[in-house]
Amino acid sequence: MGEGDDWPAIREQVLAADILVFVSPTWMGHMSSVAQRVLERLDAELSQTQANGEPILYGKVAVVGVVGNEDGAHKITADLYQGLNDVGYTIAAQGGTYWNGEAMQTVDYLDLDQTPEAVASAMKAAAANSVHLARLLATNCYPS
Repeated sequence: MGEGDDWPAIREQVLAADILVFVSPTWMGHMSSVAQRVLERLDAELSQTQANGEPILYGKVAVVGVVGNEDGAHKITADLYQGLNDVGYTIAAQGGTYWNGEAMQTVDYLDLDQTPEAVASAMKAAAANSVHLARLLATNCYPS
């Protein structure tokens, strides 16, 4: 972190949130370099603990989204799940969703007239399950 770095302000928002929504585009079958950088920044949080000695992100929930015009959504989701779990986040059941357009084409998710039903249904489940889990963890967190 240094002068002109936006991370300190972003970090404060991340720490204040009960649920982190982490979305990445697919680049050559992998998450974006920005998404990777965020994971690397979150890795520094491992040295920060709450008053009871637990990691600072312990008891918070993360949900993952991936978009792109090429394969890689499952791998990106798996990588994000593992990285977020490593720093203390909990992932709800069906805590992720993705949309992949036709490979080597120019239609992006933002170009769609409407969200495909399968994607909308997955987003609804991810959101509902994440909110439910966050509420449970807020009142009954993991044992110390």
